Amino acid sequence: MRTVIHDVRLFDGEKTSRDATVLIVDDRIADYDGGPADVEIDGAGKTLLPGLIDAHTHVFGDNLAQALRHGVTTELDMFCLPSQLVAQRALAAERDDVADFRSAGTLATAPGGHPSQLLAAPGVDALDVEPFDTIERPNQAEGFVRARLAEGVDYLKIVVDDGAVHGAELPVLGADTAAALVTAAHTAGLRVVAHALTAAEVRIALDAGVDGLAHVWTEPDTALVDRVAAQGVFVVSTLVYFAAISDRSAQTPDCARAGTLDGATRVARALHRAGVPLLAGTDATPFVPAHGVDLHTELRLLTEAGMSPERALAAATSLPADHFGLTDRGRIAPGLRADLLLVTGDPTADIAATSAIAEIWRRGVRQAR
Repeated sequence: MRTVIHDVRLFDGEKTSRDATVLIVDDRIADYDGGPADVEIDGAGKTLLPGLIDAHTHVFGDNLAQALRHGVTTELDMFCLPSQLVAQRALAAERDDVADFRSAGTLATAPGGHPSQLLAAPGVDALDVEPFDTIERPNQAEGFVRARLAEGVDYLKIVVDDGAVHGAELPVLGADTAAALVTAAHTAGLRVVAHALTAAEVRIALDAGVDGLAHVWTEPDTALVDRVAAQGVFVVSTLVYFAAISDRSAQTPDCARAGTLDGATRVARALHRAGVPLLAGTDATPFVPAHGVDLHTELRLLTEAGMSPERALAAATSLPADHFGLTDRGRIAPGLRADLLLVTGDPTADIAATSAIAEIWRRGVRQAR
């Protein structure tokens, strides 16, 4: 199957060009050779983007299908229990009407630590959440990582969270255990992403040597921003997550200490100015934030935090591909996967145009609209 998109504005993951012609051959992007096409699409007035990558999600049920309907062609899951991991990986491999999928599998947290309190919340029992491994001591780190490798994880997530942001008091990994987990994961060739929501928790994660942070935090701290930049650590934004918990804290007295969107936005702005790689992610769940649609909200929030629309688009395409080793996607170039999003208008000038979806391709398969 040969598909040609003519005369389209092209954001290739890094830069924008005009009046481009893009050829899709089967599941790949190819050099345009002027030959005949099975399908020709007029791209005038439209912009072609790499398929979007959400760098922080939690996948259950039909969430991957929901994501793809909104142009998210890859989800980076940050906590998926073994039975779900097997099922979702098979779904992504066998079907082209769902987003692709990478996962941290079972995250590393203390017994009773975050997110245990969320798994007891109303409605979560419908997800059939099973008991999962936890870790207490540094000498358990190698065994914990071996078990994750046996699950088939793509990276490791560790949790450094005492519950304060959630209005709770929770057991938390010790600094020595966090460091041991990072060492064991790096020895096994895995990247490590840390869930940490306060400045103090971020310092523990940085001391441990993590590669990335799964969220911005909520307390502006210039020295900490400079340290993140100096260590070359990437940060997943999840501003829409902070918007959700800010709304909840306004309605629920026991969440009065919840982090605010204002604080998280100020931290995101400082990180961007310091040159820290910010990756667009939502912390999407089967509840709130929502898969797919809320990545478009996240892009808007990133521009409100000071990013140009073009940089925000990179945060949802080339940057997550680079930092998670996804060398076959995140850009539009010959030889890469044909995971593509065609939108009406110019999102490099007005980020809201990402929601004006005209066409979606996943692995070269044009999705029904």
